[in-house]
Amino acid sequence: MWLCLYPAAILSNSFVILATVVHSALHTPMYFFISNLAILDLVAISSVLPKMLENLIVGKNTISFEGCMAQLYTFTFSGSTELSLLTVMSCDWYLAICWPLHYVTVMSKRTCISLMAGVWGIGAMDSLINTLLVAQLDFCGPNLVQNFLCEIPPVRALSCSSNYLSEIMVYMSDIVLGMGNFLLVVLSYCLIIITILKIQGSAGKWKAFSTCSSHLAAVGFFYSTVIYVYIQPTSTPLEKKNRAVSIMYTLVTPTLNPLIYSLLNKAIKEAFWKIVPFHKIK
Repeated sequence: MWLCLYPAAILSNSFVILATVVHSALHTPMYFFISNLAILDLVAISSVLPKMLENLIVGKNTISFEGCMAQLYTFTFSGSTELSLLTVMSCDWYLAICWPLHYVTVMSKRTCISLMAGVWGIGAMDSLINTLLVAQLDFCGPNLVQNFLCEIPPVRALSCSSNYLSEIMVYMSDIVLGMGNFLLVVLSYCLIIITILKIQGSAGKWKAFSTCSSHLAAVGFFYSTVIYVYIQPTSTPLEKKNRAVSIMYTLVTPTLNPLIYSLLNKAIKEAFWKIVPFHKIK
């Protein structure tokens, strides 16, 4: 299964990035944000699967402390950054549907780059602080992580020292990044739905809704899995059902995101056939 998911995720997300770079028709804010999402998906899945495949091949389930901290940082970074990116994408859809005449002016190239710099910066800072707080804890044993990857809750559960500061920081991140971004996404879509309902004719309403339905589905899937995993007491061990959810948002989501967002999109399909060297346009 993993041998299939990893190449599929790498190829599909790499294609999205390549298509948005070389195909001029995709040089728009929407596809710029989608390409950044594809980069984040590559970071997320590459922080987990290579080590997992190595352990499967070698027949061991070990990781060094430094490797665990690196995996924890990279994975936390991709998750934190994706939270903010999904919010930016929701706001982009809001402007496109609710303020179409002002969209081009507001979502300029400079604005898009500034937004992405902020998104990546927030994710990097949040991940760095949380990783440093976990790394300074004392670990006296046992050293068995109750998950298939190094995440903050299962790693912190192994500590024999006080993890009060780490818990406080995680709660703050959950409130500011988690709940804050979630509320902004909900607000954006409430305003979008209100605007769509004002459109005359069912065809116009359906066309407007269909443009953002894929993003809405992906946001719902992402938040439901993240909330299910993290809104639990830190003393609660991650059981098999929790691992299954972790697999969904660490492995399956990066593979499905290109399909949900892009590969079923007409513009992406046209870009694909233009990139494929042996395809001849009739």
